[in-house]
Amino acid sequence: MNKGFAIKLLAATTAMALIAGCDRPLDFDLRGKLGSGADTSSAARDATASRPSPDDRGIISYPNYQVAVAKRGDTLSALATRIGADANELARYNGIQTGDSLRAGEVIALPNRVAEPSPATGAITSGPIQPASVDITELAEGAIDRAQPAAVTPAAAPQTDRTQSMVEPVRHKVSRGESAYTISRLYNVSVRSLADWNGLGSDFAIREGQFLLIPTNLAPMPETQAAEATKPGAGSPTPVPPSAATPLPEAVPTPAVAVPSAPTPDLGKTQTQTASAGKFSYPVRGKIIREYAKGKNEGIDISAPAGTPIGAAGAGTVAAITSDADQVPIIVVKHPDNLLTVYANVGNIAVKKGDSVNRGQKLATVRAGDAPFLHFEVRKGFESVDPLPYLQ
Repeated sequence: MNKGFAIKLLAATTAMALIAGCDRPLDFDLRGKLGSGADTSSAARDATASRPSPDDRGIISYPNYQVAVAKRGDTLSALATRIGADANELARYNGIQTGDSLRAGEVIALPNRVAEPSPATGAITSGPIQPASVDITELAEGAIDRAQPAAVTPAAAPQTDRTQSMVEPVRHKVSRGESAYTISRLYNVSVRSLADWNGLGSDFAIREGQFLLIPTNLAPMPETQAAEATKPGAGSPTPVPPSAATPLPEAVPTPAVAVPSAPTPDLGKTQTQTASAGKFSYPVRGKIIREYAKGKNEGIDISAPAGTPIGAAGAGTVAAITSDADQVPIIVVKHPDNLLTVYANVGNIAVKKGDSVNRGQKLATVRAGDAPFLHFEVRKGFESVDPLPYLQ
């Protein structure tokens, strides 16, 4: 065999092996290396709901199971003592030893239920977290209460028996050979979200027999009352005036005078329309140096000087703050109508995950570079769409 061909074949085989072992999607057009087409797909998938906050003991309670969240410096034995559980049983159930140290935020599954969270244990609400549902009776009673003047009652006590509402996440038990990456792909969530929910270390290491909570997707944001307002001219019909019920006396006809009719103006062109829920403002002002191209550039790149403030394109919630393969920060904001906006190549981040932001509110600044720019995307769900029709 030709020696040069053998060297090329070995190099190709090695490259294929490296690609096969890579967890990230293939970057055939090398957009991650060109500096102007950040791969933000994983950042969009990071836009999951935040894990519920535990009570002071560390308990998160769902209808079908409970988990305990470890604090800094905890051992399994110390955690068991704090929540009132048997340390040996807890160790067997989770496949660890009673004296093992736990990471801050690490999730430990409970084989048996302990006392439910309540305001007495530092919880916001009482009882387990229930699936979100609409109680028609409660809505009707609330409407009646709001319609009546508030009455002062001497023994009015705050209600503490409300239950928190959230989707119960899947609880996955790790089998031999599984990794955080294979589990994240199994449930179509990012490995970073999986780590955040379960307090995994920077190496994403897991153990056989460990229980993991699978992150839930963000719930659709409630529409604002402004979005529900009727557009001009689309309200209820004008009622017939009471005087029309009585016929008027016949009017004496007068000669008609021909008047040239003026052209009817198109009021639709000048009438102020209500703002569309899908319209955004430009996060920065500048020249678009790279346009949207599905599969090659999932958004637009806007040239702007380094340090330029980046404003939120619309009101929403910061759903994720993460980074790409080159550790370039990315911010994802969740908006109504299942829309996400993505801001990449940013620095000096001024918000944190879970923050509510207003349109134009500063999120970060444009990152320094040879040709500084902001990479901006609009996604419908997790699918990218051309941002230009959404911008105004």
